[in-house]
Amino acid sequence: MASSSTRKYETRKRDPNPKTAALLVIDMQNHFSSMAKPILNNVLTTIDICRRASIPIFFTRHNHKSPTDHGMLGEWCNGDLIFDGTTDSEIIPEIHRQVTAPDEMVEKSTYSAFNNTCLQEKLDKIGVKEVIVVGVMTNLCCETTAREAFIKGFRVFFSIDATATVNEELHEATLMNLAYGFAYLVDCDSLRRGLLSD
Repeated sequence: MASSSTRKYETRKRDPNPKTAALLVIDMQNHFSSMAKPILNNVLTTIDICRRASIPIFFTRHNHKSPTDHGMLGEWCNGDLIFDGTTDSEIIPEIHRQVTAPDEMVEKSTYSAFNNTCLQEKLDKIGVKEVIVVGVMTNLCCETTAREAFIKGFRVFFSIDATATVNEELHEATLMNLAYGFAYLVDCDSLRRGLLSD
């Protein structure tokens, strides 16, 4: 979903530190396949770059197990939720193949990957100070996770070409807001230059 015009939102530049960064791959699931498929190659490229830079990777999977975990999403989504055990809840195959250990998967039931999950504990345990965010949806789970990471004291890097949502206007609105006060904007090329160049 990125275009050269999204670079106009950059307010500052910095490269992630591979010694203290982690990649968060947000909700690349069948339910979101119409948004996830167009950015799939860029997400896979980002995963590859991070693996080559020895950056740990965590994958989130949004799903609901019971009515007690619906929260406001039950009302907001008119009951159209992603239920555990359904095809919609599964990570798309190309991404699922990238999960190398069970503890890389973080189950969540709301927009934030931090809320009622073990993500922060996992990041703190391995000394992570920075997060790189890719996945879907730009303006919901990706943005909420990025903002909460910033509030929790993590330096945030947000991908412009490996995130997507339902339309370009919402995508760009998130990039504008995050660049203004929460995150450094990155793309596959800048990550490759910043993390893999000698």
